[in-house]
Amino acid sequence: MTTQRIQGLDVARALAVFGMVLVNFKLILQTGMPDVAGSSFSALLEGRASALFVILAGIGITFLTNNARLSAIPEKIKSSRYALVKRGIFLALIGLAFTPYWHADILHFYGVYFLFAALLFTLTNRQLMLAALCMPLSFIVLAIFFDYEQGWDFTSLSYLDLWSPEGMFRNLFFNGFHPVFPWLGFLLYGIWLGRQELAEKAFRKKLFFTALFVWLATEGVFALLSYDALNDPAWGMTTEDVEALLSTSPMPPWPQYLISAAASATLIILACVSLSQRFTGARVMRWLSVTGQSSLTLYLAHVVFAREILMPLGMQQSAQNSIALYGGLVFCVLAVIFSVLWHHRSKAGPLEYLFRKAVS
Repeated sequence: MTTQRIQGLDVARALAVFGMVLVNFKLILQTGMPDVAGSSFSALLEGRASALFVILAGIGITFLTNNARLSAIPEKIKSSRYALVKRGIFLALIGLAFTPYWHADILHFYGVYFLFAALLFTLTNRQLMLAALCMPLSFIVLAIFFDYEQGWDFTSLSYLDLWSPEGMFRNLFFNGFHPVFPWLGFLLYGIWLGRQELAEKAFRKKLFFTALFVWLATEGVFALLSYDALNDPAWGMTTEDVEALLSTSPMPPWPQYLISAAASATLIILACVSLSQRFTGARVMRWLSVTGQSSLTLYLAHVVFAREILMPLGMQQSAQNSIALYGGLVFCVLAVIFSVLWHHRSKAGPLEYLFRKAVS
């Protein structure tokens, strides 16, 4: 694998941020009945942008730790573990501090993923894939023995006992927005993917068509199953049962969601790497690349933008999904402009710079 920074990964990271912006703006601003323009578009992104974000984090972990892993020198491996632990703790603390302001925060989950990565980054490729494949099974086991809906008020998407020890543990590891089991599988897959020859066209082509087949097959099979279950009384399932058990939506995170989201994220990553290689000097690629390098800053900023700028304008009360969509698009444009201008001062975004200082 190459250890040089791959521009396409930063481009993919920018797209992940844009996707999360559009989904989260819908969550922040929406009340009442959705309209087709916004809801259908947002539905395509739900759970996918976050999964892409986590897989890209796994690739980044590989770039950070691969020299130490390959050296097999205990001191270097220990240093890499320590670096991941520090990053994990800081991300978890930032996320927990942000959670009262934004209940669907991913950063505190992200931090816990990093703590697990500190233990697991030395696994072989085969072991990583086996561990990643065990994650969907882990959720099934947990769902058999525990109540997935415990703690949730799904009408308001709020978690009632989040700040109790039991509630926090349950939310983090089982039934939160991005629970460790099974979402850790995305990170492990990303670590594996980062070890592959992403810069090689032949490898990308082979993996692209594999991911495309997996994605289409998963979505197609479960769409047919859902249709049959809804129209055949022999299944004995209500519409709510079908949505809960046979959809590829992120909540609950059944295996079909994990497989579909990982496959679609792979397609986006490979497409971004290929396009970046083909159009290396293109302005759009450079703009998206520097935007991706400010992903932490933009992630926190988009919530503040929605809550402090859009909500006071009364948009939450009028609450159409299209408003969330167009507001999100405006933020994405502003994010690119800010990132390009900021890049003239620093290669890292403002919060990325502070974060690196804190963990160095």
